[in-house]
Amino acid sequence: MRFVFEQVRVGGDRNFGYLLGDRTVGEGILVDPSYDPGALVARAKAQGLRITAILNTHGHADHSNGNAEAQVLTGAPVWGGPGHPGPLDRVLEDGAEIPLGAWRLGVWQVPGHCPDHLAFLVEGPAGSRTDGPAGSRAGGLAAGLTGDLLFVGKVGGTPGDREARTEWDSLQRLLREWPAHATLWPGHDYGARPSSTLAWERETNPFLLCPDVEAFIRLKGEWPSFKAAHGLR
Repeated sequence: MRFVFEQVRVGGDRNFGYLLGDRTVGEGILVDPSYDPGALVARAKAQGLRITAILNTHGHADHSNGNAEAQVLTGAPVWGGPGHPGPLDRVLEDGAEIPLGAWRLGVWQVPGHCPDHLAFLVEGPAGSRTDGPAGSRAGGLAAGLTGDLLFVGKVGGTPGDREARTEWDSLQRLLREWPAHATLWPGHDYGARPSSTLAWERETNPFLLCPDVEAFIRLKGEWPSFKAAHGLR
């Protein structure tokens, strides 16, 4: 098992942090270490990985408040999107690719929930295997980290209609550009299970089933009553 993918519960509001790595080259990346960077660093050491970068899906404190401690523990640089509110060692632009051994980590700018939001898609060679549930052998590994843009069965909050329209555009972009077999790994455990696939969300997520942006905005406004009527948490 060469590729390492670990989803770690790091506290806060059911937050997830992630460890990605290639055991052959001995390198790894942390994503959103937030409330418990020590737990992610401990997992990296157990896997024999040296952390080369600390990534944030976005700069909200519940995803970035562990950056400084993670940097002290690893010496790795902190990278985030344009407009990130905290100190960064590198600003990641749309379309950037981050090397991760035999795999690549693509960067998508997906604003809406907040202006600096990024999503990351890990892709690898066809037939690649993972140490963890990130991907399947069919079609090669494809694991998407969606932060607070796309959850299992729902989407990220937006402060107003303008941001909701931006979020709709970002979601539609992922639906167009990411492979349907990609597994999805959100920033919080807000759904019925901790992960999903793009194909499953396309078929079942009420927000992705909206026919247009106007219906999407209406559902956002009606979400509390929708959840109650459908027994959602």
